[in-house]
Amino acid sequence: MNTNHLYDILVIGGGINGAGVARDAAGRGLSVALCEQADFAGATSSASTKLIHGGLRYLEYYEFRLVAEALSEREHLLDIAPHIAWPLRFVMPHVAGLRPRWMIRLGLWLYDHIGGRISLPKSRGVHLNRMVHPSGLKKSITRGFAYSDAWVDDARLVIFNLLSAQEHGAEIMARTRLVDAQRSESQDGGDNRWVCTLENTRTGERSTVQARAIVNTAGPWVAKMDHLLNASPGDQAKHAAVKLVRGSHIVVPRLFDGEHAYILQNDDKRIVFMIPYEERYTLIGTTDVPQENMDHGAQISAEEEAYLLRAVNQYLAHPINERDIVWRYAGVRPLFDDESDNPSAVTRDYTLVLQSERELPCVSVYGGKITTYRRLAESVMDKLAPWMQSRAHRASWTATEALPGAKFKRADRADEVARLQKKYAQLDAAYLARLFSRHGLKSHSILREAQTSAELGRDFGGGLRQREVEYLAVHEWACEADDVLWRRTKCGLHMTEQQRQEFKAWFTEFSANRFCPSRMQAKND
Repeated sequence: MNTNHLYDILVIGGGINGAGVARDAAGRGLSVALCEQADFAGATSSASTKLIHGGLRYLEYYEFRLVAEALSEREHLLDIAPHIAWPLRFVMPHVAGLRPRWMIRLGLWLYDHIGGRISLPKSRGVHLNRMVHPSGLKKSITRGFAYSDAWVDDARLVIFNLLSAQEHGAEIMARTRLVDAQRSESQDGGDNRWVCTLENTRTGERSTVQARAIVNTAGPWVAKMDHLLNASPGDQAKHAAVKLVRGSHIVVPRLFDGEHAYILQNDDKRIVFMIPYEERYTLIGTTDVPQENMDHGAQISAEEEAYLLRAVNQYLAHPINERDIVWRYAGVRPLFDDESDNPSAVTRDYTLVLQSERELPCVSVYGGKITTYRRLAESVMDKLAPWMQSRAHRASWTATEALPGAKFKRADRADEVARLQKKYAQLDAAYLARLFSRHGLKSHSILREAQTSAELGRDFGGGLRQREVEYLAVHEWACEADDVLWRRTKCGLHMTEQQRQEFKAWFTEFSANRFCPSRMQAKND
């Protein structure tokens, strides 16, 4: 990091919104730095339901603009990230006493048409007792509706946006938090600037950076950061309010065959998803529960577990219980507080709050959803246009340039996997397919000349090999074992507890033997 350099933009927060802003700004030719206090996608952005979707249920709250934008973005993301995102068919069983069929048909018709050009199959009615695979649902549930959306590896989406930002010149700093920021007027006729103090959260080392503008994408900490950045005498500055809403998920052994997902209506008018996950599992979520603060992070409660189990057991032919749960996770959505009393009704749309003092702007991002992160980033750049337009080399560009590892057409994904398997014919084909689903074409850079299993290094179990781990540490900022097990990969889910502990011991020693920087310096290694 060049402490004497004046960056155009400092982005605070390394979730999907921060990564998207950094990528967009850097690709326009602006000088960008991004800092994240923990691991990238370490909070909300790795704890989503893993969907790229318009949000069918948002139509009931008249969020037509949000749904239309999200459906349009779904098309862009499937094109620029075909290695980690692909279409997914959803089945909604119809149950008497909940939403009537005419309402569902109307909602699905809107969903098929409101987003402009749609490449995915349109909705239709289905007979659940005539599906290719047994439905896994109660025999009394025989009719339903099917429609299209898409799945994404959320944490990988963050990493690939950061890698793209870096390729375009951005400075990316993990485990680095902002502790102070002051607007400073130039004493020599030069540019006014933000003077910011950063702290490496692993070493405690502090440094100073300067920037013309700040973008606050701190997620659940956005309001706290907004107050730090825009304090005034007596703290009379106007700040937006944030409503923290927790969304929790459980993972259980696979509940039904087939590659479709289920969207289940609940008697409280919410919906719960059952999604095929990591081949052998089913992901169930999510909840909408108010969270008071982030002092202790996000943890699923016993009440939420019971809620999710009760919701799916109303439909399943063979009910499940808490003993079936193999993994739990929760994330907190930092929604813009629109004073709604119902957490499910709080808008998922994003709100950008611009504060400019002494011609030094700060944009704070409230709300948003993973599907619309790219468009949100463009909106941030629109907000900053009065200060940055003359410095940028080009306008919006992220809708068409593929993310790293994804320079192939989405229709050619299967061919690319087959090409990888042919090139490394002596390696396990299933392992190569899983590797491709994490890295796309970058799988070739990981495997390099390896032609035997032994050349992949230590086998940690769960499909995790030493060569990939070393790549993640060198090229993707993985500094702790959990970065690898639960975010860069989901191999931790496939391991035994003993294997996870053995990997953590190995990774701790590995990290101690090689300096793990707060930002990637090893890209030229």
